[in-house]
Amino acid sequence: MIVDPSDGRMPYTPEAAAWLRTPRPSRTDGPEDLPLQARCLSYGVPRLGGPYSQNIHLFQTPGYVVLLHEMIHEFRIVPLDNRSHVPSNVRQWMGDSRARWEDDTLVVDTTNFSAQQLFRGRSMASTRLVERFTRLDAETLRYTVTFEDPDTWSQPWTASLAMAQTDGAMFEFACHEGNYGMTGILEIARGEDVTAAGVGAR
Repeated sequence: MIVDPSDGRMPYTPEAAAWLRTPRPSRTDGPEDLPLQARCLSYGVPRLGGPYSQNIHLFQTPGYVVLLHEMIHEFRIVPLDNRSHVPSNVRQWMGDSRARWEDDTLVVDTTNFSAQQLFRGRSMASTRLVERFTRLDAETLRYTVTFEDPDTWSQPWTASLAMAQTDGAMFEFACHEGNYGMTGILEIARGEDVTAAGVGAR
């Protein structure tokens, strides 16, 4: 997917590369130790594909463009009126997005991510995304996204993919109702607590 730089690699800073090579603790003491996705809070952006529920419904009103993501049913309601980004102390799971048209390309600029929102394990607190949606034909959009974050990458980098139009409705994403993984993970953690305390199984 990476089209810039030309070697197809994310240009991590030496510090970020060393951090990524450092093993992370695997202990789960509570829900807060699990990723936002596992807690059904946010899948974040950008969406660069996945095994299921990756549909996006895009539509435009006179003053906004809306992106409804099937995964976790997250909405991005993006103003098109050239307003400024919110103050830097206002942080959101999906960031603060502003859009504009450049000829036939929709450009979405996003900043102000929550520090808890991660991309490949790193906080997106200082990340800026510039996404571009360009119609290639009646059934295909070209999606490109440029990442900027001096805390993680030594230079901006860009990924690109084709988004094919699909027929049919968006499906319900009943994350909390079917989140048996969360129950299992926490049951195992409590079982490990019992074992560590030398108490017999209950």
